[in-house]
Amino acid sequence: MAHDFNNFLTIIRSAADLLGMHSLPAEKRSRYVEIIIETAGRAALLTQQLLAFAREQPLHPKVFDIASRIHGLKHVIEMTLGASVNINIGLPADLWAVHADASQFDTAILNLVINARDAMPAGGTLQVGARNATSLPPLRGHTDVVGTLGRFIAVTIGDTGSGIEPSLIEQIFEPFFTTKEINKGTGLGLSQVYGFAKQSGGEVIVESQLGSGTTFTLFLPCATAQHPPSVSNTTVDERRNVQPSNVLLVEDNELVGAFAQSMLTDVGHNVTWVVNGEAALAMLAARRANFNLVLSDILMPGINGIELGKEIRRRWPDLRVVLSSGYSPALAQEGDHGFEFLQKPYTLDHLLAIIR
Repeated sequence: MAHDFNNFLTIIRSAADLLGMHSLPAEKRSRYVEIIIETAGRAALLTQQLLAFAREQPLHPKVFDIASRIHGLKHVIEMTLGASVNINIGLPADLWAVHADASQFDTAILNLVINARDAMPAGGTLQVGARNATSLPPLRGHTDVVGTLGRFIAVTIGDTGSGIEPSLIEQIFEPFFTTKEINKGTGLGLSQVYGFAKQSGGEVIVESQLGSGTTFTLFLPCATAQHPPSVSNTTVDERRNVQPSNVLLVEDNELVGAFAQSMLTDVGHNVTWVVNGEAALAMLAARRANFNLVLSDILMPGINGIELGKEIRRRWPDLRVVLSSGYSPALAQEGDHGFEFLQKPYTLDHLLAIIR
């Protein structure tokens, strides 16, 4: 982990140093900004994979259609696989709707696709399928036990690659375990799939034969509703075109607080920043009419963000509250308590979209 993060930080620091050069041409300046954004995203993904394996990644389940979601990923899958791998997608029309975190689902599918690609260095075929299922498979090592009954969707990702050594099957979902060369992988891709499946109330199984290929099957719970709600296609310009809000920012980290205040102020919002929950309640008691939104970190000394949100809900039920964190065991285990949630590290567009 230290090795990977030091690589990311080296790229970010170097690009930032170069941006400070006054003689830098505009096209190179734009390129270094892109490098910083891209590298920060990769570092954030690495952290999310760790949290997913630990089942402490805050999930935001919603109802969605598996077939539409996979077809929406087809272009990314094709780019990931390269020209030497053929892709066959076979999805029946009568699939039930799924209730899970859609973005984590996308990540899990892409992790399985990358794993399949690496197993087929000389090319091959990737088969993507799905089916309705009425039970989960038994726990590993308990094949004589009936699996959990219920309604699930089973998504399969199969390759025609080298297969997995039977003695390694029980290890492949462990974090940092990888058969790849040094610097060729973190060993967290399959761990993310495992953690996402378990935290969602599902399962993931693997079937493999040396020389013939491997098939992963991801089970996810179905929704009670059969038709996913419509999705609003909000553009970036629409997200930024918002009415100014009076925001009470609650953040104990000086760097994050100052930066969030600066970002929101620069796009037209009025921001008052306090460093803990006690100060936030005192500010609201004195100046409630001045605010229409509270944006609070969760992990803080004294009153944490969830406790603050509940107290605000009790005393000022019409005041909107958004909670933000990069890691919160309480949120992962107990849900969002009915509050909007903003995952750290967030971008300006994520921040403005949730305010909107």
